[in-house]
Parts: sequence; C-alpha cells; structure tokens
Amino acid sequence: MAQFDLDECVLVGSAGRLKVPAEDEITHKLLMLIEGECEGLGPLAAARKFGLSKQRYFQLRAAFGQRGARALCSQKRGPKKNYRRTAEVVRQVIRHRFLDPDASAEVIAQKLVQGGWAVSIRSVQRVLTDYGLQKKTPQVPPTAGRRAGRGAGHSASGPATRRRSGQHRARGPAAAGR
Repeated sequence: MAQFDLDECVLVGSAGRLKVPAEDEITHKLLMLIEGECEGLGPLAAARKFGLSKQRYFQLRAAFGQRGARALCSQKRGPKKNYRRTAEVVRQVIRHRFLDPDASAEVIAQKLVQGGWAVSIRSVQRVLTDYGLQKKTPQVPPTAGRRAGRGAGHSASGPATRRRSGQHRARGPAAAGR
C-alpha cells in the first residue's frame, strides 16, 4: 500500500520512495484520487489532505473517468474569448473613428449602443489603444518670457540681466560695502 507524503512530495511504498515534483499538479490530483478511491482514505479525507473541497474531488473524479489524466490539468480561468469586443464591434469602432476623428470614446460608445451593440466606454478605449487610434493631445506652447520649470524673471537664456564673463553679482551684507 502506497502513501503520498504531501510535505516532502514523495510517494512512499513498501519497496521504496518516488519523488514527485511539487509543481506537477496532474500527479498530485491523480494521487489524491488513488488515495481516496483505492487506498481507503475516502473522498473527504483525501480532498482535505490535498487542500481541495469535497465538491472539487468529485468534479476531478468525474473528469478523470471521462477523459483520463489529461482532464486533471487546470484550465485557463475566466472568459475564453472577447464576447463584448467581437470582430464586428471592433470594425464599427474603427469605422466611427475614421468617420469622425474628433469623436471621443464616450461618443463612439454611445453611437454603438444606439446601433444595438452592447459595448462599454472602456471597451471602446481599449480598441482605440490596441489599434493606435487615440486622439493626439495638443501641447500648449510656453508663454513669452516664461518656460516650463522656470519662475518669473527668467528667460530662455538665463537670468533677466546678463553679465559679461568675469563679472559677478555681489551678494549678502559683505557685498554691500564693495
């Protein structure tokens, strides 16, 4: 009779030990089913030992019975495809952008909803970003006499009063007597 040591990830039998990689989820789930069904541990105890629920144990057992060990591999979670941003919705977003380049994502989303497509503003923004169709934001030119990062009294070339090289502006109380 073999037992799986979960802490060391080792299958221990009467004749020896077999190391199981810790990241091998299929083998772990298969060993859980073996201990639960064949070794007499029972479904609830086996599921608890491997950190799963009783419901998940029975789901895995049914999947294993239908498709074998491949069914024990975890599948990708979440939506499998874009059910909101279908190819037709993407085409319509691009079409509306080219028809009216100044239209915002909110306006495009509103037009699509009026046309019968269920699409959110965020989905429209994602399509525009994916295809590089965002509106260009105009840059504000600096005002005359002021540049970004400089205070009043400074021009693009430096302080308001330029001095010849070698001349220094006097500073502090000691400079007052000069």
